[in-house]
Amino acid sequence: MASPGSGPPAANGAPYNRDGRVVSDRVSGPGRRASAGPPDVSRLATRGGVPLAPVRWWRRKDLRFRLTATATLVFGAALGASALLLVLVLAEALVDDIDSAVAQRARTVVADAEAGRLTNPLISQDGTMVQVVEPDQRINFVTASTDRLVPLLDATARERAMRIGEPVHIDGRPYGIAAPLRAVVLRAEGGRTVIAAKSSAEVQGSITTTANVMLIGTPLLLGMFAAASHLIIGRALRPIAALRRGADEITGTARSRRLPVPEARDEVHSLATTLNDMLARLEAAELRQRALVSDAAHELRSPLASIRLQLEVALGHPEGADWQETAEGVLEDTLRLSRLAEDLLSLARLSERGGAPSRRDPVDLSDLLCRTAARYGEARVAVTVHSTAPGLTTTGDALDLGRVLTNLVDNAVRHAATGVELHARADGSDIVVTVTDDGPGVPEADRERVFDRFTRLDSARSRDSGGAGLGLAIVRETVRAHGGSAHLEDARPGLRAVVRLPMLV
Repeated sequence: MASPGSGPPAANGAPYNRDGRVVSDRVSGPGRRASAGPPDVSRLATRGGVPLAPVRWWRRKDLRFRLTATATLVFGAALGASALLLVLVLAEALVDDIDSAVAQRARTVVADAEAGRLTNPLISQDGTMVQVVEPDQRINFVTASTDRLVPLLDATARERAMRIGEPVHIDGRPYGIAAPLRAVVLRAEGGRTVIAAKSSAEVQGSITTTANVMLIGTPLLLGMFAAASHLIIGRALRPIAALRRGADEITGTARSRRLPVPEARDEVHSLATTLNDMLARLEAAELRQRALVSDAAHELRSPLASIRLQLEVALGHPEGADWQETAEGVLEDTLRLSRLAEDLLSLARLSERGGAPSRRDPVDLSDLLCRTAARYGEARVAVTVHSTAPGLTTTGDALDLGRVLTNLVDNAVRHAATGVELHARADGSDIVVTVTDDGPGVPEADRERVFDRFTRLDSARSRDSGGAGLGLAIVRETVRAHGGSAHLEDARPGLRAVVRLPMLV
């Protein structure tokens, strides 16, 4: 009887509570363990109907094992199919030989019967059994050891065999023959019927022997193939192992090392070459980054030291300090720091974009040139737009291209003697913009070097009047991002900066 407050038992034997819910037989609490039934097999994780456990086991194996196992399985399947096909073809060929021999013997007996040359018993040299059945179902002529009373095929079976014209299969056990028979039935003159049959025991023996050879030889051959595949794949993967060991040896202090390149001109050779090229690029990028950080720290240290020195002197001797002069000096150094920060930020943005402009809008370079020149109305030398042409439009970021012109004009104004000229013209599918000054110029040997970051020519620039050496570096990086080029050439006298950009068609 159920206890008060409990209902009738549920279908699984658990009682109901007062709310009509099934009371679970699992008890949990401190020191007690909930009972669990057998695992639900239907909830096992599967993927495409295949349990994940074998898949995970397979994926955990190394590449050499997986390649060897896959090749062995494929070769084993092909070898098994070939063996089965061989046995089937051999059986069919042997049966065809028996059928041909029986048919030939039957035709010979028919010819002898029509010529009256039959003998009793009939001569058979290859074990073929022959019966000549008379119209009254008597057997007058047979080969030795062949039944004279019962035909191998009854009348109905003989008629059917003659109608289809193909050899028929006969069970030899009723006639004391363990193996089946292949028989051919032909009609002779006078209503006679010639039955020729032969045992297929030799066919079964040959097939059995071949199958036994296959059963023994196939696993041996498959094992030899697996061992050879394991060795060959191991040798093929040896360069990859060498690459892995070489990669392990490359540490933060040995980045200049390179991975071993195999002699074979295969995919591994291409991979090793590509990885070495990548390491070279990473090393060059790291060197550039270190140089940038070092140069930036050096450039930042000078104005910061100047600001500190001025403030320390002013605070150390406040009664004799000229605070107006101190403030002007600190402001000048602060402006240098601001320009340096802006230049570094511009270079960082160019690097983040991976050498691509942030925008691709139509930019009228003639208008941009005029607007840039208008900003230098109060410069110490005249900045004039010497010549422009309509329709000089390229694609890119107008702000970045304006910064290119500003950097070039700033540099030209800083070193010009009397003036700066701006030109823009079309040259085929390109637009050529030039900024020319009549200053001291740059030696030909240094015209390419000045585009490097933090590069200054002491004879032409000083730390007080010049920049941090990032202006031309920003110019070249920006112009390259827009698909163009920048270089310096002699203006006699002075220097000419040439920027070439693709024209918008």
